[in-house]
Amino acid sequence: MIDFLAALLTPQLFEATVRLATPVTFAALAAVVCERSGVTNIAMEGVMLVGAFFAAWVGWISGNPWLGLLGGIAASALFSLLFAWAVVSLHINHVVTGAIMNILAFGLTRYLMMVFYGRQGTSEAVAKTLHHYKFAIPLLSDIPYVGPAFFNQTPLVYLSLISVFAWAWIFKRTRLGLSLIASGEHPMALETLGRSVYRVRYLAILISGVLCGFAGAFLSIENSNSFTEGMTNGRGFIALAANIAGGWRPVGVFIASLFFGFVDALQMRVQSLGIVKVPSEIFIVFPYVATIVAIAGLVRKSRPPAAVGKDFNIEGDGE
Repeated sequence: MIDFLAALLTPQLFEATVRLATPVTFAALAAVVCERSGVTNIAMEGVMLVGAFFAAWVGWISGNPWLGLLGGIAASALFSLLFAWAVVSLHINHVVTGAIMNILAFGLTRYLMMVFYGRQGTSEAVAKTLHHYKFAIPLLSDIPYVGPAFFNQTPLVYLSLISVFAWAWIFKRTRLGLSLIASGEHPMALETLGRSVYRVRYLAILISGVLCGFAGAFLSIENSNSFTEGMTNGRGFIALAANIAGGWRPVGVFIASLFFGFVDALQMRVQSLGIVKVPSEIFIVFPYVATIVAIAGLVRKSRPPAAVGKDFNIEGDGE
């Protein structure tokens, strides 16, 4: 048993845990920003998909993965503004709009695959991925288990870790954070104080688009070297679950994202060792089932923002 655990719980497993949690962390932070402002954003799956496509395409035509990253972020931000226009300006139901945006993103990326590459499925490979820029932080990377996991990573992984604590500080110490919280708890009070709820929610959705752009780019030009149709594989919805499990707080959602990353890394490790002889599909679905089980145990303890998912119309009654 001890030998089995030693073979399973290796430093590489924990390094993979943090790496695989990175896109979920970015998307979960996007969910926190949106929902703390009062917007239910289930369109993150589609926004990530658009970001992944344009990151791969720009990286391929330019030969520069950093330009690809910028392209993915820009595309995700623009796509998220379409969602913002629909739910904030047109007052369309948040969930319905998000579902439509996800369908649109899948259809759009399939269409653009034909336009840009002449085929569907998988795009041309990016010559150099962001994983090539992995670097270790001296001394800290030598700490057993913790070092390889947190201090021997790529720039995007480090950025996700910094973003968690940066957003925790923003929500507690800045005017922006307080405005986001007020918009999600009592939007009319925020409007009465002279701050536009519309602007705050537009900004929140735009920020979430940028964060989803990082997540999508990670999938296509760091975790892999090309875009594959539907490659987000439900991570946008996993991020929503992580947001709930984390109590709508940056540090909490990071811990929940790590849980998903650990289960994902664990199933890959078990498959590679060939310990259990079952169809591979069982392993693939396991992270999602484990996440649902975890959410079921935590959702009753979480309290969502009071105005999340509720339309705000200053020309009407305010709610």
